[in-house]
Amino acid sequence: MKLEEIREMALGRGFALSGRAKRDLIRQFQEAEGNFPCFATAENGSCDQSECLWREDCLAPARRAVKAEAVLEEA
Repeated sequence: MKLEEIREMALGRGFALSGRAKRDLIRQFQEAEGNFPCFATAENGSCDQSECLWREDCLAPARRAVKAEAVLEEA
């Protein structure tokens, strides 16, 4: 999801935007949804929070990091 969409959603929820990074806004949404505020922290590219709205946005960078690490180990 794009940052502008996240900002619009955050404003609708009454979240403060000033100086907030995308990661921090999403973590605030995660808490409000009853999930762990863990966006972009999946070290092994997996997550057990299957109902989290942000799951795919979160896991994509984690998967890339795992693949990059595997390539480095092969070299």
